[in-house]
Amino acid sequence: MNDAPELCFGLSPEQQMLKDTIHNFVERECPKTLAREWEAGKEFPAELYRRLGAAGLYGIGVPEEFGGQGGNIVEQVIVCEELARSLAGLSVLWHLNAWSGSKAISTHGTEAQKQEYLPKIAAGKMLFAFAMTESGGGTDALRAMRTRAEPVDGGFRVNGTKIWSTLSHVADRLLLLTRTEQGEKPSHGLTVLIVDAKSPGITATPIPKLGLRSLGSCEVVFDNVFVPAENVVGEPGTGWAQMVGSLNAERILTAAMCNGMLAGVLEDSVAYAKERFAFGRAIGQYQAIQHKIADMAMNLESARLHTLRAAWLLSKDMPCSVEATTAKCLASEYAVAGADEGIQVLGGNGYADEFNMHRYWRDARLFRIGPITNEMARNQVAESFGLPRSY
Repeated sequence: MNDAPELCFGLSPEQQMLKDTIHNFVERECPKTLAREWEAGKEFPAELYRRLGAAGLYGIGVPEEFGGQGGNIVEQVIVCEELARSLAGLSVLWHLNAWSGSKAISTHGTEAQKQEYLPKIAAGKMLFAFAMTESGGGTDALRAMRTRAEPVDGGFRVNGTKIWSTLSHVADRLLLLTRTEQGEKPSHGLTVLIVDAKSPGITATPIPKLGLRSLGSCEVVFDNVFVPAENVVGEPGTGWAQMVGSLNAERILTAAMCNGMLAGVLEDSVAYAKERFAFGRAIGQYQAIQHKIADMAMNLESARLHTLRAAWLLSKDMPCSVEATTAKCLASEYAVAGADEGIQVLGGNGYADEFNMHRYWRDARLFRIGPITNEMARNQVAESFGLPRSY
């Protein structure tokens, strides 16, 4: 039938051009050899941040009127996957500004906030970090919220402690979710504040951890920190609604990052299977190795389709909560499983620092936990069928 809708499962010519451009940029400016060096140094990779900014990548998703490149979540997915293919967890350096900085401000910020921050974010001149989680909470963030912002003349005084706030020790601004009033429900009375990360009374201490070793994830203590009233994002007391509204984008970009890591795992596994000889043959001729590589490839294509579908729905302002959650859950599990099998393909070399495989595994493992645990993701998917809440 001629009136049937056309189905498209590929990128547009413009999106494919963007993908090719980012791929070439990654190979030239942040290849895996440099990624290993940046990660091994366990220090903030300022040079990587500079290169991403110089290439205009922080402007992807920022409206053109504020100095950005424009584009939507689909273009951001393309960028995120290509970066993670080489950088693995180092791509969080891009991901955080794309989500916690530019997305929050362009969606909920005042005109003055947009004028102040978006051009700087787009130019790679201002780094945002996100501070929401508290030590007693994790997934149960609302009931664990103890950080408070008390109204004072001209603004607020913030006291409390956040944890797992990645890059807060080097950030220019913190996007802080805090309680400003007591509401009838735990989700009421929360406000998002833009906090100068160098304000007196802020102490950010990196936590030693398994992966993302050069991107410090910090405990952040707020001791009587003053925040001006003009730094409230949106309406006071509506912070949780703002967060919920941005969760789909965060999960989709996390899925894209995991897909990129799995693409890097597949790339390295295929190359090694062709180069490594055992018992007189390249190990890629053995069925056991071929099956591992085939599983990586099939899982990658499946995760990509889920991710792009969720991104497309979000770009059309259509409901996509279950799709975004599904993409994040599957992509993170495929990435961890693929990296684990990639270590097996490389054998002892998979355990060696001079190769990439263990770096992918360590970084991907985080994303089965955050930004939502895969157990909670499954709860959400099950509830979409009308089943009762299990927690």
